[in-house]
Amino acid sequence: MTRSQRIVAVGAASGVAAMLLSMVGLYLTLPHAAPDAGLADRLAYAAVANAFASLPLLAAIAAVGNARALSEAIDPTLGKESPAIIVTGRVADNTLQQFALFAAATLALSVNLAPAQLHVIAAAAIVFVAARAAFWIGYRLNPLYRAPGFAATFYLNLGLLGGALWLAMR
Repeated sequence: MTRSQRIVAVGAASGVAAMLLSMVGLYLTLPHAAPDAGLADRLAYAAVANAFASLPLLAAIAAVGNARALSEAIDPTLGKESPAIIVTGRVADNTLQQFALFAAATLALSVNLAPAQLHVIAAAAIVFVAARAAFWIGYRLNPLYRAPGFAATFYLNLGLLGGALWLAMR
């Protein structure tokens, strides 16, 4: 294993560990939904969580747009993007991909979870935003340092999707 691969492996493992600890801590401390939450209430809960989780995507898109508007990269066909604009564009692309998975999973979970467990969606939204921030900051420092944020987001989505599918098939 190369030095770069070790950096990524350690970063990914630390990102997953931080995600798991954060999910447990938030799950134990966030308020529970009303015990009689109906289908509309559950979907509304997920919609609000998804709106919150979309903030990193909004920020990345705004950062790319503002950076382009204030530089020679205002015309994207000329190829004059700075490394920072390129990184931020890649952050936006990956965040859109991750958010699509997150939104699908949380909507599916919202209709299958017991009301007493619905706050796992709020916990996941908070962790998603933090993991995306870690991904962006790490990527800007050194592309290898994006691993904690990427792994935290990916494995969060994997767990949410797996849980949603398992509950749906029960």
